[in-house]
Amino acid sequence: MKRTNCKIAFNDLPLMLFAIPLLSFIVPIVFFGCRFNRQPYFDLRQYATSFLVISLLWIANRYILIWCRKRYPIFSQVRKRLVLQSVLMFSFTILGDNILHIVIQQTIFKHQVNIFNPDDFIGRIAASVFCVIMIVAIYESIYFMHALKDSVEEKEMLKRESLQAQLNALRTQVNPHFLFNNLNTLSSLIPEDPKHAVDFVQQLSKVYRHILDVKDEKSILLKDELDVLNAYTFLLKTRFGNNLAVHINIPEEKLQQKIVPLSLQLLMENAIKHNIVSSDKPLQIDVFTENGSLVLSNNLQMKNQVNESTGIGLDNIRNRYKILGDKEVKVTEDENSFTVSIPLIEN
Repeated sequence: MKRTNCKIAFNDLPLMLFAIPLLSFIVPIVFFGCRFNRQPYFDLRQYATSFLVISLLWIANRYILIWCRKRYPIFSQVRKRLVLQSVLMFSFTILGDNILHIVIQQTIFKHQVNIFNPDDFIGRIAASVFCVIMIVAIYESIYFMHALKDSVEEKEMLKRESLQAQLNALRTQVNPHFLFNNLNTLSSLIPEDPKHAVDFVQQLSKVYRHILDVKDEKSILLKDELDVLNAYTFLLKTRFGNNLAVHINIPEEKLQQKIVPLSLQLLMENAIKHNIVSSDKPLQIDVFTENGSLVLSNNLQMKNQVNESTGIGLDNIRNRYKILGDKEVKVTEDENSFTVSIPLIEN
């Protein structure tokens, strides 16, 4: 028997070493009327029988409990698990207690037991019910205390991750590399194409305004995110020209669903940062919907040396999605492409 088990949630060996001897002493006195000074006597034989029976039943019920928790691990299945667990434990304990008492008394102590004695039978049933209630109460209370503690800690961690992700997203977009690249592009546009330069400034302003507007939001409409993605794409296309191709194909009915803010922009930035973008190796980025998710996929042509990490990535996006539900961000990579699927959230 293992000392610890992930489904037990604590080391229950000290509990067993304390509770089994104690119950072995209490049960004969309370449920069978055993006394030290009169019949039926509470002697070593009586205690040994009680100890063996309670030990075996405790261990067996412990494994029933573990099996039920493995079968119904989700919190929403707790009621179903407790019903099945209680039925199995009560049934097994009542039957096992009677059989074990008879076997131990007749084989080990050579003592004949009248299985039809109603007082003994009722006493064994009462003792069985008491022991099961004790086992379930102890294990479940400790289990739920640990689950509550883990849930609170995870919730706090996810909150911190979300706040850090939002802060990092804001910092990422105002980092010197981002500003330097766009200002260089703007300075070359002003003398060559003033009208394009004005459009460039407007789109750049739109990106920054969006970052400030959504920095405290957990989710935003896909329509709004795509609107800013188009502005961000305009900046990239101005910088890279025909070396970058971005194709966005989103059905009209999906635009009112929601996603985590800045996720598409960050994924596109990662694609630019980690892949070669040149006339010899143009980068193609496709944005579309599939199976209830928004997908961003690019052809894979990794740089030999990438820029320093900005501190925002898939882990932060994943953790922000955990706050909103149990849907996961999926990443697939092969020799030719890198694809990220972001769950769409119903409005």
